[in-house]
Amino acid sequence: MDRIIRVLIVDDSAFIRRVVRAMLSRSPFIEVVGAARDGEEAMQLVEQLRPDVVTLDLNMPRVDGVEFLRQQMARRPVPVVLLSIASKSGSEVIRALEAGAVDVVQKPTALANDQVLDVAQDLIAKVKTAAGAHIRVPPKASVSHPLPFSPRRLQTDILVIGASTGGPQALRQLIPLLPGDFPIPIAIVLHMPVGFTHLFARSLNDISSLTVVEASDGEQVRAGVVIVAPAGYHLTYRRRHDGTVQSCIGLHPLATPHRPAVDVLFQSAAEVYGERVLAVVLTGMGSDGMQGSAWVKANGGRVFTESEDSCVVYGMPRSVVEAGLSDAAVPLPDMAQTIIEAL
Repeated sequence: MDRIIRVLIVDDSAFIRRVVRAMLSRSPFIEVVGAARDGEEAMQLVEQLRPDVVTLDLNMPRVDGVEFLRQQMARRPVPVVLLSIASKSGSEVIRALEAGAVDVVQKPTALANDQVLDVAQDLIAKVKTAAGAHIRVPPKASVSHPLPFSPRRLQTDILVIGASTGGPQALRQLIPLLPGDFPIPIAIVLHMPVGFTHLFARSLNDISSLTVVEASDGEQVRAGVVIVAPAGYHLTYRRRHDGTVQSCIGLHPLATPHRPAVDVLFQSAAEVYGERVLAVVLTGMGSDGMQGSAWVKANGGRVFTESEDSCVVYGMPRSVVEAGLSDAAVPLPDMAQTIIEAL
């Protein structure tokens, strides 16, 4: 890195503020420039200190984390990484991601040294990514008007989507634009900590004409249904003897940087559906989806990537484009129409 990332810590617990400071101090490229006890103090310090990134607790007195995000994003957007425990504030995390938070790190539920170290590494990586993110004010939550679809001879039997950092906001813009009579199944892999994907699926279902659910093992895939891979498990497909296709949830392969992995979903879709796969790679850090896109292309399918100008983090799409695997780079506002036309 060529600069020091200035971070503001926001948490009502003095102990957590000390722990987070200690975690971030492990990186020579991060400097903690201040700490706030609630959202009201945080807004004041953001204006005074102009941090590059804010780490944010959600459950705080006076102005909580979600309200801080809403007010701060309206004033001056700033990259925010959430620190939360899914069992205690899962719904608030989803609301915060919808309000513009870049990513979420799950707080350790115990103080074991190895767990704290894992969280520290995750937090540092996500703070570094957030510092380079393109932050935009999310559109107000509402049920979008789906685009029309005129049934013709279909060229595609499955739509698979991969996303990471910035993915929740991108999916909330894309999926509600797809019509309720969308003629093929959709599967999503979104990098999220364990405990949040079922809540995200529920929130996406609330604003979509399509049915959106967390994927379950052995379910028959159906047109008009969007399944979201559960955090901690890979999502794959299996074709039965009668020709129907089932979703499969499992831990293998184990040696992947992410679980679920976009690569695993894309490869499985290519093996089961062959040339009738349409894969879409949205905003996200890293390169997950690049190898899977190669499988899709090798089997005759097509790959679309979100263009750089609309990505929060142009990492995953970039890896696909630079590997020569993208059939089209599409701005997010145009992606739904492009998908419909490609069917």
